[in-house]
Amino acid sequence: MKFIYTTAVFGVLFAVILVTGCMNSSSQVQIQTPVPTTAVPTPTQGMQAPPQVTVAFPNALDLNQYATFGNGAQQGKATVYRYQVKPTYDWTAPSWNSVREQLAASQPNDIQRGVNREKPHEGNTFLFVYIRVQNTGTKTIFVPSPKQFVVFVDGKSYDYSPIHSSDVVIDNVIDTQYANLNGQRDPIEYIMPQAGEHNLVEGYLIYDIPATFSPDTTYVVASLDNSAVWKLG
Repeated sequence: MKFIYTTAVFGVLFAVILVTGCMNSSSQVQIQTPVPTTAVPTPTQGMQAPPQVTVAFPNALDLNQYATFGNGAQQGKATVYRYQVKPTYDWTAPSWNSVREQLAASQPNDIQRGVNREKPHEGNTFLFVYIRVQNTGTKTIFVPSPKQFVVFVDGKSYDYSPIHSSDVVIDNVIDTQYANLNGQRDPIEYIMPQAGEHNLVEGYLIYDIPATFSPDTTYVVASLDNSAVWKLG
């Protein structure tokens, strides 16, 4: 009888310990709440790498900066000192309005009187580039030819468009064409080593370029001893 009673007591204690252990175990279980995460896009998941910007002439000079050429006693310097944009321009010239000048230019040709209007190609505009070349040596130097100055727009080159004659006067332009003086028939070929600012040649060259050009990507390239480059913007 005593054995049965003892067994029953131990059975009850065992049951209590078992239930208590299960309750403690279940109270120690922690449920992890998932934390939302945002995936970082990679270039292959829709984010493209920034485009590489290529600068055509990274060492281009600014306007009014000089490039030197020559050596010894025959030295000079050149610069592009400003530019001007004109969709069209009006001009007059005593010689061009003469019968002799117009017949020499093209025949047959209607005689034009008074003011003439010059228009660029379709979709283009006129770019006036102002150039100055100065003799810095002690001997006479050759003047760089207008053909040595080329304009680059978006990787394409443009040669200058010469005016009809050396005595052309363009409306609202007080300068003359580079390497020419008003009324002079032939271009200037030499610059004398004179003192002061008289030992130079300056003036404009006209380029027929796309009207959509940007000064920041437009360059004037001069073939001197080496290529000298100026950026407009």
